[in-house]
Amino acid sequence: MFSVIGVDGGVFRGSLEHLLATHRVPALRHLRGIDQEVDEPPTEAREPAAADRRYHAAAAAYVAAERPDPERGPIYRAYQVMSRHVLTLPPDVSVVEAWRTLAARGVGQAPVVTAERRLVGLVSRTHLLHVLNEEDGRLRDVLARTVADVMDTPVVSAEPVADVRRIARVMLEYHVPALPIVDESSQALVGIVSRSDILRCVVIDPPLTLWA
Repeated sequence: MFSVIGVDGGVFRGSLEHLLATHRVPALRHLRGIDQEVDEPPTEAREPAAADRRYHAAAAAYVAAERPDPERGPIYRAYQVMSRHVLTLPPDVSVVEAWRTLAARGVGQAPVVTAERRLVGLVSRTHLLHVLNEEDGRLRDVLARTVADVMDTPVVSAEPVADVRRIARVMLEYHVPALPIVDESSQALVGIVSRSDILRCVVIDPPLTLWA
């Protein structure tokens, strides 16, 4: 399942086909080419062992409902490949501090989450540059704005049991380098799947039938 989540909560939850047919979320398209390397521990770390058991049970139910295809390689789920340590930003942080955080970590974008780690948006350096002027590596002409003023919202996300092939399809359709992964019940951010994570699947399991 995929979701479109904004400040006021979820505005869509459904299959990939329904998502592509009804929710284009055009604001995401200008993020093309901006990557996210995720290496900062979340404020409140989730227990991966317990979460994985729950996700595995849900994935098993999906697999049981799928028609077997002997020509297709293993199907990887988001929870198996996602990065759990995600650099995030709160919506009320200033754009200056957000810029410094992204620059210090060498990343181009970050999910925006509330204190409860509920996903509400996505912010990139491109967004911040609309209200910041940089000269010789220093910021000048800073406007008083917060991340909430410039972030993209709503944003597309996926659930932990989503098939990585479908996640790759969404990333291609919306021209985003990474997709936030949220808990199906609480909409809390639990990880992120990047292009690097998907490429890792190809390296681990080389047969091209993985993407058939």
